Amino acid sequence: MAKKKKKYWIILVFFIFVAYVFIAAQPIPMETILVPRWLSSLESDYSAVMSTENNPTQNYLVPFTLGNRFGYVDTHGQFTINQPVKGIVSLSEDRWAEFEAVPEAIHIRSPQGESLTVIEKDRGYPLFLDGKIFLIGENQTSLSLADESGELLWTYDFAAPLTSIDANSDLILIGSLDGTVEILTSSGKRIYTFSPGGSRLAVILGCRISKDGSRLAIVSGYDDQRFLILERFGDSYRVVYHEFLDDGFRHAVHISFIANDRWIAFERRGGVGLYETELRRSIMVPLSGTVIALDETGDNGLIFVINSLEGQSKSLAAIRLPGTIVMEAAFQSENAFFSRRGSEIYVGGGMTLASFELEMR
Repeated sequence: MAKKKKKYWIILVFFIFVAYVFIAAQPIPMETILVPRWLSSLESDYSAVMSTENNPTQNYLVPFTLGNRFGYVDTHGQFTINQPVKGIVSLSEDRWAEFEAVPEAIHIRSPQGESLTVIEKDRGYPLFLDGKIFLIGENQTSLSLADESGELLWTYDFAAPLTSIDANSDLILIGSLDGTVEILTSSGKRIYTFSPGGSRLAVILGCRISKDGSRLAIVSGYDDQRFLILERFGDSYRVVYHEFLDDGFRHAVHISFIANDRWIAFERRGGVGLYETELRRSIMVPLSGTVIALDETGDNGLIFVINSLEGQSKSLAAIRLPGTIVMEAAFQSENAFFSRRGSEIYVGGGMTLASFELEMR
């Protein structure tokens, strides 16, 4: 066990060294560099400080799922929760739950482990979005909203199983296996429905709604697969851009509104797609492997991507908008984790989490 633990630490230290050298050697706009801050072991709860400069002024908690463990880590590398996965885990910045495939009563807890809410048996599987508690029905064909006491406020039934859900600005965007997209209000009323079509197999593989609810990003269908952007006009939405994607996926795809909704990043075969909302143009950034983690902020004009290559090989890439790769650093791990809060980067591999700071020099 000690030998295995040492192996993971050596891998992560090497990864940090490579990442630091690559980024420091290639200045990002305004000479931003990536500085290691700390390493924390999921196995022992031990944290090693790499730098004490420019520590965050606020100490918040970052939710993580890495391999067979999940929990919360603070900005100094200390865990409030760090435990093995025993069932299905749903977590957000302010609450989490773990439950079985056929759950009994589900306890929703705080990042400190305190019980917040109990969801009674057979009411559904919890999903936390936009500060709300949603419940997906057992057959994945219904969506409910629960209040803070666990009582159901409403339930909406769908014609097919749900494949993608997002929520922002008190609007709920849902994609289904039958290739339909619907928007519900926070009171459970449907205000919009759309079927992209244009493919042999209709399915919504990913959909996201912008922070203000004015734009929708959708990846739909297989043979041919399409990337679509819809914008709000009055009380409805219209397609303002669509693109056929070569050799589409049959799995759920990563999509993010980034850089204050000025860009959309999405997974596509052979790399990452970047769509600029104001100019309505799409750019392809070639990367090897399959996207397993995608930056959801795009702050400082940078977006980070983790790709899975052959075997346990992973690669962390930094892309300067509008599409220049400024760094690629390889590391070895069966799994990986990525999160970002402005200039603070959190990366995980094996049994270790690491924190970096983007600094202006």
